[in-house]
Amino acid sequence: MNQLPDEQRIVITGIGLTAPNGNSLSEYRENLLAGKSGVSQYETRYMGDVLAGVCDFDELRYQKRKEVRRGTRAGSVSTYCSHEAVADSSLDWESIDKSRVGVFLGITEHGNVETENEIYEISQFDYDTKVWSHHHNPRTVANNPAGEVTLSLGITGPHYTIGAACAAGNAGFINGVQMLRLREVDLAIVGGVSESIHTFGIFASFQSQGALATHEDPTKASRPFDRNRNGIVVAEGGGICTIERLPDALARNAKIYGEIVGYAMNSDASDFVLPNHNRQKECMELALRRADITSDDIDLVSTHATATDQGDIEEVKALRALFGDRENLAINNTKSFIGHAMGAAGALELLGNIQSFDDGIAHATINLDDIDPECHLPQIVANEPRDMGEINYILNNSFGMLGINSVLIVKKFA
Repeated sequence: MNQLPDEQRIVITGIGLTAPNGNSLSEYRENLLAGKSGVSQYETRYMGDVLAGVCDFDELRYQKRKEVRRGTRAGSVSTYCSHEAVADSSLDWESIDKSRVGVFLGITEHGNVETENEIYEISQFDYDTKVWSHHHNPRTVANNPAGEVTLSLGITGPHYTIGAACAAGNAGFINGVQMLRLREVDLAIVGGVSESIHTFGIFASFQSQGALATHEDPTKASRPFDRNRNGIVVAEGGGICTIERLPDALARNAKIYGEIVGYAMNSDASDFVLPNHNRQKECMELALRRADITSDDIDLVSTHATATDQGDIEEVKALRALFGDRENLAINNTKSFIGHAMGAAGALELLGNIQSFDDGIAHATINLDDIDPECHLPQIVANEPRDMGEINYILNNSFGMLGINSVLIVKKFA
């Protein structure tokens, strides 16, 4: 196995998150191991009650009321998670050269919420443009979530968002790794965020596709791989980390959660929404080559599966082709707990598993009561956590519309 020079090795040193079932890594992990869902009933404009993964974090912990009103929900999620990650990293923030810090956040979409709200508001006043908010433009530009972080933390280095559909959470990490290796920045704040539940359009679109989950018990609505799955539970949230070059982290005796050793992104080039298992397999294989390991080295696979019929089946085909019936492998799904957090999904799913490096446990896929034969994999962790003894490599899948695929491989640091 080839070892990268230490200057090219990138490690995770701080974590901040908000998920429908937790507002810190410890709370989130505890609820995942306990099988606690964060899905609840939620009311959205024009449609009434739907099911969603709703976050309940303190927006005012790091923002003033005026900043919350002026900004966006995605901006508040990003600001909260970024502050939490910086605090968790134990960086001496006041002494850091902020021009050498970059913010790279994945998003699925941005601006929909504000545009829908303002069109609704203007419709109540006979479409008089005088009531249109003068904050519309800075709220709806695509870089808003990352930009709000720079304003809050005084960061003067580069910032942008990565629009990569539901592959975006991993893409945020990948961009940060690349910028650190290029020495464009010395510290990267990375991950993914989503405010998707605040736009009725996403619910209406999934419903029109027949892909919006329903269930009399909201906590049982998100059912990846299950024969009775009936669609996506839309969720909001954010998962953001500080990542650094290894020598910098060691020099300050930083806590290291894991090392990012492999990544890949590719495109299906085959359909607007239907995934392609061949391209997904190729994406995983490329990430493995970059990590200079084989599929036999992976201990835990965090799946993308969204509880859609064909989506789950295609990913299982890719996993089956790559891993076969190999023993000593755990395959799980975090969406079964929180729903699909869109741009935040890949980041939150990685962070839901990252403490398995410490405890050796793979959290379950809940609501898997009657597995679809086409989704059968002997390694799926169903309904109860599995003690793996030791977990050294996690492979994290995130795939999105327009055929964009992303894979991140994280290694236990020792």
